[in-house]
Amino acid sequence: MGLDANALRGAIEAASPQPGFLALLQERCPYAFAAHPVFVAAQQAARISALVDAIESVVALPAYQAEVLARAPAIARHQPGASGVFFGYDFHVGSTGMGLIEINTNAGGGMLNALLARAQRACCAPVEGLLPAAATVHAFEAGIVAMFRNEWALSGRPGPLRTIAIVDENPEAQYLYPEFLLFRQLFEANGLRALIAAPEDLQLRDGVLYCGTQALDLVYNRLTDFYFEGEASAVLREAYLSDAAVVTPHPRAHALYADKRNLALLSDPDQLRRLGVPEATQAVLLAHIPRTEVVAAGNADRLWGERRQLFFKPFAGFGSRAAYRGDKLTRRVWQEITGGGYIAQALVAPGERMLSERDAAQALKFDLREYVYRGQVQWTAARLYQGQTTNFRTPGGGFAPVYQIPAAGPKALEALLPLAACAAASG
Repeated sequence: MGLDANALRGAIEAASPQPGFLALLQERCPYAFAAHPVFVAAQQAARISALVDAIESVVALPAYQAEVLARAPAIARHQPGASGVFFGYDFHVGSTGMGLIEINTNAGGGMLNALLARAQRACCAPVEGLLPAAATVHAFEAGIVAMFRNEWALSGRPGPLRTIAIVDENPEAQYLYPEFLLFRQLFEANGLRALIAAPEDLQLRDGVLYCGTQALDLVYNRLTDFYFEGEASAVLREAYLSDAAVVTPHPRAHALYADKRNLALLSDPDQLRRLGVPEATQAVLLAHIPRTEVVAAGNADRLWGERRQLFFKPFAGFGSRAAYRGDKLTRRVWQEITGGGYIAQALVAPGERMLSERDAAQALKFDLREYVYRGQVQWTAARLYQGQTTNFRTPGGGFAPVYQIPAAGPKALEALLPLAACAAASG
């Protein structure tokens, strides 16, 4: 049971935005799609939604915003109106519990997961109810377009949204460049003019943002220069601060959600009480966010002693770069960490997906990514991998279908028994 490779090729070819797209995807992202699904209990999905709600309620508090924005670069205090598209809430869900490991504000992979959903096929009747219906996939894609139009409306712009630029550094060299092509096709199929550009391709003229001769209404920002501090981002920075175009996601969203120091606030009961967070909300946060601390001179010795139970990440890290499991740390790396800019997070083991092969069983780790917009979960994805952190370099790994089963415990086993029988019958 799992991914239908022929169906995936068919789905890619049917959705191909240009000739040679399948070859480009296979060359650029050879391990984008996993061959096997991940199972999530309905109880777990409900707890994830409750945590997203709890975090949204805290972010809305004036006391939280004042504290978080005070330590962020000045650009984060600009209020653009737009909320920010494609937040990614990343979870580890394993036998020892469930934990939110981070929030990202420019989470990639949404369009790839839509492709993946079209490629899923039921091997037997019991599986049919676990798969997303075609209408669900279409609704997800329609929701993506509606999300960008809503960002335009939230910014108070007159008239309809007309033009979007998907902006990233050297976009054609990006690992997820094939996804940019899918986004462009989706936008254009819905009556929007769409371009793919680098930040240095943009110009600001007479209060209007341009890419070449094309005036831009909205920038879908895929940059990891989160506060537009680089020289290449200078025009985008000016356009954002002058509201010459809608930019989403944006620096304010990153400061409020994705700065990993926020996890230290959200996992500390004393800080939550100080911010005025209700007790019921505190309980949800503390149950599902691993205890997190900012690494500083005052706690460095203790954290080094506890390092085997910790994971270390930079404040503004992304893509697992410069992130370290404590049990793998060297003294040289530890000196870099104690130099500043890191958080220490209680280690939550990722889930494991056991793959039964003809010659040997293989275990892959997985995490869950919830794509979220304005507090609403849009889609649930899983990523299978080997190694310290999530990656797309593992044969058999990548984005995986997520099958939701009715409940954890005995009822879950009952739900899976027909699947086991089907697998046994098929050899």
